[in-house]
Order: sequence, then C-alpha cells, then structure tokens
Amino acid sequence: MTVRDKVALVTGGGSGIGAGIARVLAAAGARVAVADLNEDAAAAVAAGLPGLGVHLDVTDRASTDVAVTRVEQALGPVDVLVNNAGISIVAPFTDITDPDWDRLLNVNLRGVLIVTQRVLPSMLKRRSGRIVNISSMAGKEGLPNLACYCATKFGVIGLTQALAREVADRDVTVNAVCPGVVRTPLWDDPDTGILRELDGENGWQAFLAGIPLGRPQSAEDIGHACAYLASDAAANITGEALNVSGGQQMH
Repeated sequence: MTVRDKVALVTGGGSGIGAGIARVLAAAGARVAVADLNEDAAAAVAAGLPGLGVHLDVTDRASTDVAVTRVEQALGPVDVLVNNAGISIVAPFTDITDPDWDRLLNVNLRGVLIVTQRVLPSMLKRRSGRIVNISSMAGKEGLPNLACYCATKFGVIGLTQALAREVADRDVTVNAVCPGVVRTPLWDDPDTGILRELDGENGWQAFLAGIPLGRPQSAEDIGHACAYLASDAAANITGEALNVSGGQQMH
C-alpha cells in the first residue's frame, strides 16, 4: 500500500486530522502539499515532510487557483486530493443562525466543490486520480445540537457518490472517510467546540464509552484510511464512505 512519488494535496492540513493525514501520506512515499487558511501552521507541518505548505482558503476560487498552481509548479500535478478542511458549531436547532449555516456550508461542502473543480480536470485528462473527502460519523447519523454540521457532512457523502459515478469511466476514484471520535480543536475550541455543550471531560468520556474498540481515533488512524484509498490497492473502490470509528458506527 504505497503512494510513492504521488503528489498529494491535503486541505486543512495545518492541524488536527489534516496534519495526521499529511504525515501518513508522506510516510507512504507521497510528496505532500499541506494547505491551510493558516499558512504558518501549514508551513510548520510541511517542514518535516517532503513537500510544501501553502495558504488556501477553500471558500475562495481565486485563493484555490493560486494555491493549486503553486503546488503544480513546485511538485507537479495533483494525484491525490484529500478534502479535509472543515469547521463545526454546537447549537440547538432553533439557535442556528443564517451566518452559522452559511459559514459551515461554505467551508465543509462548497469548499469540497471548489477545490475538487480546480484539481479534477487534470486528473481526468491524465485518466488517473484519487479524491478522498473527509466526512464524519455525523455524516451518516444525525446527532442532537449538531444539525448544521451533520447536514454538511451528509452532503459530502452525497457529493462523493455522485462524483464517483460521474468520473469512474476515466479511472478517477472518489471516496469518503468518516472519522469517529478524534480529539481535535473541533472538540476543544472554547467558543465552538463540541465539548462546550457536552459537559466537558464527562462528555468526552461518555463518547469513549460507546466505542467497542475502547479508544478514540487518532489523526493517524484517519491518515491510514486515506493512504489506503489513495493507493493502487484500492483501485477498484469508489463511491464508498469508510468508517474509522473503532466500531462505534457500523453502517
């Protein structure tokens, strides 16, 4: 299971799950472009890898074009795209505001559209490519106080399946990975984190209690799933949404 000499672009790679994905892909032999809204964070992750860090606002087509062009010039055409950039809010359904809704749709769903539309034409021309979209366990099962986040992550799976069918005849695969419980700023952020409304550490332990394998997932766990789907070993897999949840979700 190798991605040796492939060029991989990981959005939201400056921290959390994205950083773990970037490190695993690099260890598997890829040259990795770590893209993030925080360019310093992207550069810090990329510093220890073969590749580079780039600034990328996934909600902006001009920013996306500049970032991908820089990657193409420095490393070559993108062989593996991991659409990981994402944000969350925790709020009762009746408290979701229009700005909340628009912000999550823009980053979590429209961002996948924008970056993929920039990278895909080259893949189709070369008749080769791997696209991996990071959804969530919350993209298959609705959770209270996460309606906005769930809606976007369900959307990622729908987009994944539709695009997989559309480009299959040109040897581009499109899959999703659905992380379970990974302790990242999406959980801990004091203003927007999931644990803010779930009784802090007690809420964290309650989530862990529901995992059959008995531990949370790591960013590297998600990275290994991405590396598999990006490799030749997964050449006949497309349109899937792979759970990486320690058995917490089994559909």
